[in-house]
Formats: sequence, structure tokens, C-alpha cells
Amino acid sequence: MSDFTLDFQDTETAFADKTDSELREKYRLFKILNSPFLNSLGTSAATFALSLGLPVKGLIKKTIYEQFCGGETIEESEAAIKRLAKSGIGAILDYSVEGKSTEEAFDFTKDEIIRTIERAKDDPAIPFSVFKVTGIAPLGTLEKMSSKKKLDAKGQAKCERIHSRVNEICEFAHSIGQPIFIDAEDSWIQDAIDRLATEMMEKFNRDSPIVYNTIQMYRTDRLEHLKEARRRASSDGYFYGVKIVRGAYMEKERERAAEMGYPSPIHEEKKGTDHDYDAAVEYCLKHVDEVSFVAGTHNEKSTQRLVSQMYERRILPNHPHVYFSQLYGMSDNLTYVLAKNGYNVTKYVPYGPVEDAVPYLIRRAEENTATAGQVSRELDLIAKELKRRKAL
Repeated sequence: MSDFTLDFQDTETAFADKTDSELREKYRLFKILNSPFLNSLGTSAATFALSLGLPVKGLIKKTIYEQFCGGETIEESEAAIKRLAKSGIGAILDYSVEGKSTEEAFDFTKDEIIRTIERAKDDPAIPFSVFKVTGIAPLGTLEKMSSKKKLDAKGQAKCERIHSRVNEICEFAHSIGQPIFIDAEDSWIQDAIDRLATEMMEKFNRDSPIVYNTIQMYRTDRLEHLKEARRRASSDGYFYGVKIVRGAYMEKERERAAEMGYPSPIHEEKKGTDHDYDAAVEYCLKHVDEVSFVAGTHNEKSTQRLVSQMYERRILPNHPHVYFSQLYGMSDNLTYVLAKNGYNVTKYVPYGPVEDAVPYLIRRAEENTATAGQVSRELDLIAKELKRRKAL
């Protein structure tokens, strides 16, 4: 391993575009997130209050929502896009509406995803678009498709509508040359998503990487899946596009496996996930001419490792097939330092109506609490910068 390193403790760079008051507000919020009790109390209360129609929307919007979301609409998110672009960071507009179940809602979401792709057209400030298949498809149908259960006529019609929506999104992205991620989801619906993603890559990635699948490395079978998918792309003559992440649904996955009596698909220990994540990134780097990949991580060690490997292999920081990515409102020390040093780096910028984005925000809050030390690290960095500014 080369000794080429970046200083991810450089808080002056990490928070350069935050005012003292913004930084103090961020510190207060992460203090709450750092307490599992206050965290669960806050998220439960928010859901309950919204379900009763209590006037808490403004409060949620001014606190946790503002930290982790760009706005309620694409237009409201423009300020976040511009602010990131000023520091050389790409934005990925992520329409974060979950839990809808009607065909009308699925069509509305599909049209909104197409609007995000249109907004990104020819704008280097938005290098990627993204969508979740569950935003445009019924869960039950995806589950049946994944388990390869025979579908009745009604199920078959739903399946065809899912395929048509995914195809319309990817075809439009391809028509304007806008790369797009298909996000990873629960293991019991992922097989259907993988098959859709592969089909879209076969169709639209012939000349350049447009469609990217997402692989969650906390699953024990994903490293082999990645290698097999790359080999298939190589033999069929299309670019393999992939976003590599550790994973977002660990507790849910383990609970379901225990309840239903099948082996958990998740690594028992974090070191297994870490090993597979780093191995996946290294594998993609080895095949960087035919694989375009995004390292989606908040892990400083993995980020530093990829930076060093690129340096060792003489791969330029701005190589078009290598991107880093973090979530809006988190790990600014990684994002801003990478950008300052010329690396391709993006932030996921979720947006959508406050009440619809609450499930997303709760997941962020729970993830932050579950990820050992993540919130404490954020707090330490913010405190360090406030002290440096003599603003604490």
C-alpha cells in the first residue's frame, strides 16, 4: 500500500461553506442523533405527530430535514446543488418518496424521476441520476418476481408495467447521455432488480456506462455476484456500471431471516463486510477500462485505501470511471477534501415533501445510531472546527 494519503481531519476544508450558526445547528442535531433514546423518541414522535396531522412539518423541515434533504422540490433543491458545485462536488437528486402502493403513484414517481434526469441534462453539477424500483413497483410483485413464482394474469400485467417504467426511465437517460443508478433494496426483492438492471445495461451501456446497478457488500454472496456480472458484461460487449455500498437494511435482513428460518444473507461481523467492500473496489479498479464504479462510503479507511490504490496504479483522480459518493449532510470531511484534491465526488441530495421523506429520515437517524461511532466522529469534527473558528 502506498503512503499517499489525504488529510480527512482537515475541518477547515470540510466545513468551508458552513457559517458559524449553520455549524452550531448541525452540532445540536448530531448531539440528538448521538443519543439512541432521544433519537428513537424524536423519530417516533415525528411519525406520530404527522399521522395525527399536528403542525410539526415546519419544525421537522427546519431541523433534521434541512440537514439531510435538499428541499421539497427540484426547484427548492437548487440552492444545495449550487452550494455543492461551488466546492467541485456533484449532486445526485434523489426523489425520496417511499411506501406508495397505487399505479397512479408509481406513474407519478416515474414521471418525477424523468424530471430529475431532465434537470441533470448537460449539467456537470449533476453527474448522475438515481431511482429506487420500489418507488415505481408494488413490493409483492417484486417479491414474486424474485422468487420466480408463477404470476397470474393480474400479476403478469403488474410485472409488465414495472418493466415498462424501468425501461422508460433508462431509455430517456440513455437518449440524453445521463448516467443513472438503480438503488439496491431488500434481499428478497433484489433478484428482480438485478435482472432488470442487467437487461437495461445490456441495452443502454453499449457505447458508454449509462445504467449502474448497486451492490450491498454486507451480503455474503455479493462479491461473487459482482465478478460474475462484470464477466458477463465483458463477454457480451457492454460497460458494467456499479455503485458499491456496504448496505442499509442490516437489522431488517437479520430479523426476517430469523423469523422465516433461513440463513441470514448478511455477514455475521463487520470485518466480513469491510473485507468484501474493499475487495469489490479493488476488483473494479483492476478492470477500470470496462467497469465504471462509484465507491459509496462514509468509511475513512476505505476512502483512503482507494485514493492510495489509484495513486499506485497511476489512475488520475478525475478518471471518468471512478467516483466517490456520500450522503448530503454527512461525512463532509471526506467529500470536501476529496473534491479539493481533484477527485470525482458526489453527494446524494434527497428531496420530496416533508411528510413523504420521513421514512427516509428515520432510516438515516437509525443508521447513524447503528453505525458504530459515525455520529461521534461527526460531532468531534464539528467541535474541532467550531473551536478552530473560536465559535463554540
